[in-house]
Amino acid sequence: MKTEQQYFEKGKSIQAYMDEMSKLKQESMKVYNEFELPQDDFISSLKQQSLRFLVITEDWCGDAMMINPVIRKISEAADMETRVTLRDADTDLIDRHLTNGGRAIPIVLILSGEGELIGKWGPRAPEVQQIVNDLRAMITALQERYVNEPQLWTYVYESFKNTLKDIL
Repeated sequence: MKTEQQYFEKGKSIQAYMDEMSKLKQESMKVYNEFELPQDDFISSLKQQSLRFLVITEDWCGDAMMINPVIRKISEAADMETRVTLRDADTDLIDRHLTNGGRAIPIVLILSGEGELIGKWGPRAPEVQQIVNDLRAMITALQERYVNEPQLWTYVYESFKNTLKDIL
């Protein structure tokens, strides 16, 4: 079994990863170009540490599209090396870092200068998770209405009937 450090060594830089994205690249680059780091002491305190980040991600992931550029900005400002490994290319690593039993991404593994795993973050900030939870609840409520409200079925019937009437 490969260590997190071995995945880090084989990973590509986050810049190379973002440059090579085939999905959501434009959106990700928009976040990267427009996000400005707050003026606080966080970055200067990071510069005092010997840390590296390994991001488990995929370019089709909407969360990663927003989060990876922010992580890149942090690592660039703090002069910290950040590398990327793809979740779907080798699921052994993500399976060691599941979120509620699932392979949620992105996951940022925080490694010491010696390559030891000392922490992790992801897949979302709590405030973003709340938005996701709220939207999922709305989708569930909508699906329940689809199943339990016969009037909605009638709307579909009438709309489809009118479309056919127009072309027949």
